[in-house]
Amino acid sequence: MSSKYRVKDVGQYLGQEITLKGWLYNKRSSGKLHFLQLRDGSGIIQCVMFKGDVSPEQFELGDKVTQESSIIVTGTVREDKRSPLGYELGVKNLEVLQMAKDYPISPKEHGPEFLMNYRHLWLRSAKQTAILRIRDEIIFAIREYLHKNGFVLADSPILTPAACEGTSTLFETDYFGEKAFLSQSGQLYAEASAMALGRTYCFGPTFRAEKSKTRRHLTEFWMVEPEVAYNDLDDNMDLAEDFIKYIIRQVLTNRAADLKTLERDTSKLQATVEKKFPRIDYTDAIEILHKKGNNTPWGGDIGGDEETLLGEDYDTPIMIHRYPAAIKAFYMKRDPKNPKVVLAVDVIGPEGAGEIIGGSEREADYDALLARLKEQGLDPKGYEWYLDLRRYGSVPHSGFGMGIERMVRWICGLQHVRETIPFPRMMDKIHP
Repeated sequence: MSSKYRVKDVGQYLGQEITLKGWLYNKRSSGKLHFLQLRDGSGIIQCVMFKGDVSPEQFELGDKVTQESSIIVTGTVREDKRSPLGYELGVKNLEVLQMAKDYPISPKEHGPEFLMNYRHLWLRSAKQTAILRIRDEIIFAIREYLHKNGFVLADSPILTPAACEGTSTLFETDYFGEKAFLSQSGQLYAEASAMALGRTYCFGPTFRAEKSKTRRHLTEFWMVEPEVAYNDLDDNMDLAEDFIKYIIRQVLTNRAADLKTLERDTSKLQATVEKKFPRIDYTDAIEILHKKGNNTPWGGDIGGDEETLLGEDYDTPIMIHRYPAAIKAFYMKRDPKNPKVVLAVDVIGPEGAGEIIGGSEREADYDALLARLKEQGLDPKGYEWYLDLRRYGSVPHSGFGMGIERMVRWICGLQHVRETIPFPRMMDKIHP
């Protein structure tokens, strides 16, 4: 039953009779003609049914078939310069596998709450399928870049015995009578893998129990986390910049049609590929915020509003580095030139995209790491295995985490992160 032909490939069969299998996306009729839009996940094509080319029963079926009915259409591929695809299908035969009744999502405008309740069906819309194809391209580009550059995938566990990013945002679960948590990050385990493989990465779902309802937050999201032995902060920033540029180039090259469907202005994506990312010290960033009327004190966190202010003067991502040690995680290395700050970096996307990468050089000294654990109220006993990495062959190393949904949101030009993943999980959303 699988189809040999897909909508995206119909140009290869110009003048030939083919069979397409999919669903009715939309239709209109004009006297002796039915214009049936068939979608199959790879694209949408207009299928033109002329009354004189089919039987009366077939033409009546073309009139009765409803939105999102599953259909099989046989016809001849013809050129159509008015079509975004460049082709149409002259219908010879229509078969309806299942006639959909009262499809709840009509072409009219629906509110986000309604659409989220029907997310399992909303995914079928042209915009949502374009987003999913771009997401797929981003993930493929990530894996391709890392593979080409000598990184080895070594996945980290999802169930963990200890916190990575702070205990306040953990989802706790029972693990056969022992307390366990859903992973906030695979980084600590990636560090262990880097000590074995040199260049490694983990890629999987992560969970943050943040009570946040902003357009940038999900409770379940996907993150890729490269880790490199002997890389310092500057190496880490170079890697992050090259990584982002590669992903953008691949999307611009391979998903131009989907970006057009989203009406995405790609000029700033193109600028990202062509220009060097500005690197701004945290202290300088605070001064910039003060000049813009934002009174965040030195030592304060740079949140969403501050990220938007800092990024508004640039058409590329910017890199904010050397954050105060007091607001960053225990594993980040203090700057030897200024122990008040750590060798951390956040990559802030333009157009209000916010943080898309967070990373650092890791603390490689056993005594310093132990002191940081105690300073942040964490029990060293839960991190004995992690401390072992500093006991046996410790080296400078660094890495970062990139949130896939944040990247998808920025590249697609979306207002809310909920559209970047097939079934989003938020504070107030766990269905469907």
